[in-house]
Amino acid sequence: MSARIVLLVTSPRLPAGLLTAAAWDVVRAAPVLAGAESALTAAVRSAGVEVTVVDGGATSALLDAVAAHGTAVWLAGPAGDEALARELGLRLARQPGLAELELMYGSWDPPGARLLDAVEVMDRLASPGGDPWKRAQTHRSLAGFLLEECYEAYDAISADDTDALREELGDVLLQVLLHARLAEDLPEGERWTVDDVAGTLVDKMVRRNPHVFAGAETGSLEEIEANWERIKRAEKARASVLDGIALSQPALALAAKILDRAARVGLAVPPPLSDSQVDPEARLGASLLATVAAAREAGIDPEAALRRATLAYADAVRAAERASRTDQSR
Repeated sequence: MSARIVLLVTSPRLPAGLLTAAAWDVVRAAPVLAGAESALTAAVRSAGVEVTVVDGGATSALLDAVAAHGTAVWLAGPAGDEALARELGLRLARQPGLAELELMYGSWDPPGARLLDAVEVMDRLASPGGDPWKRAQTHRSLAGFLLEECYEAYDAISADDTDALREELGDVLLQVLLHARLAEDLPEGERWTVDDVAGTLVDKMVRRNPHVFAGAETGSLEEIEANWERIKRAEKARASVLDGIALSQPALALAAKILDRAARVGLAVPPPLSDSQVDPEARLGASLLATVAAAREAGIDPEAALRRATLAYADAVRAAERASRTDQSR
């Protein structure tokens, strides 16, 4: 077997001793070196493996170990020790046959690993010595930003711009993380963390999807949705079918949601007639509500329909502005 230097790279987001079987085999069979003491060096030592910390001259130390034992292992730091890898690569390229350089992954980042980074960054920003603006915020002061970021994500979806959607969802996530971090500083008994947010979500998803997690029979989409609603009603024990509707959403969307909820339980409550209203605002409101009801019957989203018409009108306004400037320049 040819001489080799193994650069052992591990995920900084996993416990230090959580290595693959192949990684444990190589560290137990060859000299192990590292550039500094770390949780990884401690974990490897605790398994009975000797680790030598090299203070400078890593390339020479590795080549000496290879010359004596045929194989040497380098425990890469959190950044992967790219400078050392380049230096070794150049040295071995100049001296073919000296040794082979092998990159081995002892552990990999799990799916969602960058979420841990996001939590860590937000903790730094919202802790003493971090960003004064974020530390000065409250749930109430951030409410408008949360709505704004959601609307921007909605715009990206409407424009079929997936690149913009990825960025905008990151901004929505920022709001979630900041709210969760601020909640850690609430008085005792009121505190919660981002883990509480995630845990509540996971528990809810498992409960409400028994066809996935509990072996329940999978039916049609309509049956799955109906089962979701049954489980949700059992969890919430609400007094009204309208409980839980977000009242701060745009009025057209709110009207459509209330009409939909009423229809789900078979309540035939007709909207008020506009002619019966004395107040002009109430008369207009009743007329708009009737229009929303008609849109729902036709399977049309009234919020999307008005948005589409308004944006088309905005395009017409811009066109008129351009035509007016052209006329004035003549």
